[in-house]
Amino acid sequence: MFDAVSALEREYAEVEERLGDPAVHSDPVLARRLGQRYAELGAVVRAHAEWQRLGDDLEAARELAGEDEAFAAEATQLAARRAEAEERLRHLLVPRDPADGKDVLLEVKSGEGGEESALFAADLLRMYSRYAERRGWTTEVLDATESDLGGYKSVTVAVKAKGTPEPGEAPYALLKFEGGVHRVQRVPVTESQGRVHTSAAGVLVFPEAEQVDVVVDDNDLRIDVFRSSGPGGQSVNTTDSAVRITHLPSGIVVSCQNEKSQLQNREQAMRILRARLLAAAQEAADAEASDARRSQVRTVDRSERIRTYNYPENRISDHRTGYKSYDLDRVLDGDLQAVVDSSVEADTAARLEALGE
Repeated sequence: MFDAVSALEREYAEVEERLGDPAVHSDPVLARRLGQRYAELGAVVRAHAEWQRLGDDLEAARELAGEDEAFAAEATQLAARRAEAEERLRHLLVPRDPADGKDVLLEVKSGEGGEESALFAADLLRMYSRYAERRGWTTEVLDATESDLGGYKSVTVAVKAKGTPEPGEAPYALLKFEGGVHRVQRVPVTESQGRVHTSAAGVLVFPEAEQVDVVVDDNDLRIDVFRSSGPGGQSVNTTDSAVRITHLPSGIVVSCQNEKSQLQNREQAMRILRARLLAAAQEAADAEASDARRSQVRTVDRSERIRTYNYPENRISDHRTGYKSYDLDRVLDGDLQAVVDSSVEADTAARLEALGE
């Protein structure tokens, strides 16, 4: 497996040289892609150098152990550290999702449970927004349809990293496992008897597509404009500023009404449309390569109930990974990393297992 490192080291040097060319930075998209690749390769190069260094130190300590017992103890410590370094390197060499370095468009939609589901959708949006804050990411609401009680029937938010994240640290690499149906068990604000109800909200996660990722022909689009509406369906704008875009070849429909101008809503809708088209293309590619990509976490069925949030017990349970904890209040406040890590670790384990087959 480590035989591949030599080629990656050569590529690392080539990318470093290209990044030193001022002409590259006149193309922001190319510069960003090269920067992401440089970060990915740099992590591998550093991990491999550490593994080799520890190997040299271990060999020297073993040679000297016959003369001094202190070196025998040091050799034991070095062997343990080298095993850890080897495991880190193995993880870095696991083939990654090509979209892992991208930012994210995250949609939360109310589902079973009516108004209570819309309120839970708002809680999920707050959870992801707080998590993004903790990681130093920025969030931007692109479109939202509110419910009568202040929840969300549907809300789409863009989550962006600052700078070039380390491998596995970009928004899509971590949030892609959130896609699916999230179930909540609690006493709704509309419940007068104090009974616990179960409702659900759906989460969709798309890597944000750059214009070069997805080419959209204007002739393939049908664009309709209408007046934006608020809770209860009342009109909140006297002009036709809301935009609905239908991509005719795929049938994908996107609408935006948050902005005051038709042009701004069209731009936001196009961002969402490109992300959905990129996700559809990736899903088609995944289906063709299903034998090679067996991760049960990665290929989440959108109708699958992936997680339960139990308020009376302050418990959160992930049904894919078996993760369970009794700190739901902290998780909903954005302390989501342990839950995310359980999915990342399960996905990595599945990919490592696939490599060994």
